[in-house]
Amino acid sequence: MSLNYIKNFYEGFLRPPTVIGQFHTLFFGSVRMFFLGVLGFAVYGNEALHFSCDPDRRELNLFCYNQFRPITPQVFWALQLVTVLVPGAVFHLYAACKNIDQEDILEKPIYTVFYIISVLLRIILEVAAFWLQSHLFGFLVHPLYFCDASPLEKAFNFTKCMVPEHFEKTIFLSAMYLFTIITVVLCIAEIFEILCRRFGYLGNQ
Repeated sequence: MSLNYIKNFYEGFLRPPTVIGQFHTLFFGSVRMFFLGVLGFAVYGNEALHFSCDPDRRELNLFCYNQFRPITPQVFWALQLVTVLVPGAVFHLYAACKNIDQEDILEKPIYTVFYIISVLLRIILEVAAFWLQSHLFGFLVHPLYFCDASPLEKAFNFTKCMVPEHFEKTIFLSAMYLFTIITVVLCIAEIFEILCRRFGYLGNQ
């Protein structure tokens, strides 16, 4: 029976009851994760090693890099992807445990409401991630970062640090903002599809 639950969960998660939901899964699972996993590592993988300040001392470089990046972008975006997956995963786990067919989700009001709530939670989490990303990383990566190194050593005060490959990082950052916007638009479109199909189902009744 447990294997059946896993099978139902897997099929429900990969094949949502809406066309837009299936496209969202394809977009989310392939394009976004590939972009982050492959290109993200290429752009940000060795950033800490090439981040240098004046004077070029290891402890100063590390101190200023931690100030420049309170959290590394790869970790932030990985957490974003996992967090956004949670509402849908919880719903499909519930559906698998209750042996709910995908067709029944849009036919029974209580299941439709639960599914819409999971989509709304995805939108809220994406918007929150967009806001956090803008506060943590901004929209542009500048070639120079001015670091307040006085807590490390009084003689340093403010020091200039060079950010490696800043233009590539700006492009990648813009792409991640765009992916978030596309995901939110797909979620909103999925809700409209659910409502249209639901009203169409009621009209056929």
